[in-house]
Amino acid sequence: MRRAIALAARGLGGTSPNPVVGCVILDPSGEVAGEGFHAYAGGPHAEVVALREAGERARGGTAYVTLEPCNHTGRTGPCSGALLEAGVARVVVAVSDPNPKAAGGAAVLRRHGVVVDEGVLAAEAEEVNAAWLTSVRARRPHVTWKFAATVDGRSAAEDGTSQWITSPEARADVHRLRAESDAVVAGIGTVLADDPRLTVRLTAGLTAGLTAGVPAPSRAAPVLRVVVDSGARTPAAARVLDGEAPTLVAVAEDAAVPAHLSPHAVRLPRVPGGIDLRALLAELHDRQVVSVLIEGGPTLAGAFLREGLVDRVVGYLAPALLGAGAAALGPAGVSTITEIHRLEFAEVTPVGPDLKLVLRPKSPVSSTPVPPHPASSHPVPPPPVSSTPGSPAPVPSESSGPQSPKES
Repeated sequence: MRRAIALAARGLGGTSPNPVVGCVILDPSGEVAGEGFHAYAGGPHAEVVALREAGERARGGTAYVTLEPCNHTGRTGPCSGALLEAGVARVVVAVSDPNPKAAGGAAVLRRHGVVVDEGVLAAEAEEVNAAWLTSVRARRPHVTWKFAATVDGRSAAEDGTSQWITSPEARADVHRLRAESDAVVAGIGTVLADDPRLTVRLTAGLTAGLTAGVPAPSRAAPVLRVVVDSGARTPAAARVLDGEAPTLVAVAEDAAVPAHLSPHAVRLPRVPGGIDLRALLAELHDRQVVSVLIEGGPTLAGAFLREGLVDRVVGYLAPALLGAGAAALGPAGVSTITEIHRLEFAEVTPVGPDLKLVLRPKSPVSSTPVPPHPASSHPVPPPPVSSTPGSPAPVPSESSGPQSPKES
């Protein structure tokens, strides 16, 4: 199963809005006969790829699959049927499918005499598929907040300079994070201060810094760039509007939108300090955005944390000290120590001379969905996914003040 999970991870960045899935087929003697993973939406599922490689050796064998085989016909046929046709005798599943449209494959297999075991290495399989599982279960995108800082938590010097605090290896890893995400989100303060591109640039120079043996993600579509800009202040010359990738500018419903922003603007409810972040996530969910990377700045990151909307934190710490300058995180709704945001470590990894920290909230994050908003427009047109009713909560989400720099 661990091999199947490793295979599933190879699909990150390419399968959205589908899950990542890996499969290993053993022949009746227990030898590996075939393996595969779901590489892109609309492409063959992991089980089909593995069965093709296994051929007749799959008959009477065992299939290890990270997600319950699907039981519906979409762009491809049901994997439960493919396993039955191949004569597989046993199927071992890590995670049951929470999507009612596709679930039921395990029951079908059992009805036809196949032995099905479920829950094997479920936590590890859920980790690699966290974005898709959050999208299905919480009906909103999975949110990662990424920051880079010195060990004393500074992301820029006192004069605002920041290039570069972290190493080329860390910056290459950030581009991998972007490539695994459907959308990269920044606040208007970051756009005005730093004019970032927010694109994926896995060039030869950057990929040289990637972890050895780990392939770079291969995206089927460009990452969506999202600017949280309640006042519609994004300049016409901003690099996020350069046409290199699709861009969505989230403005308040009462904002005066200049002509250059009209093709990119989506109107969302205004709340004190900015726009409603729950409404923003609902809008992105409608556009089949499964995973979101929050890159800047500290005010926006603090707002997402305050609302309980951060599912994962990825920090890159450089072995350096500044003592003054911009902090990586702005106000996050903590006025006393009892309100502290407690996290738990999922990964601590050296990246070049820096340290990469991956953490998750100890308390469950919010899954409250919000209704669609009639004022919204859809300049970026992926197929819709319905959102469901809920209640938005006000929270400051942007700032025109100093921002912590980030990878551009």
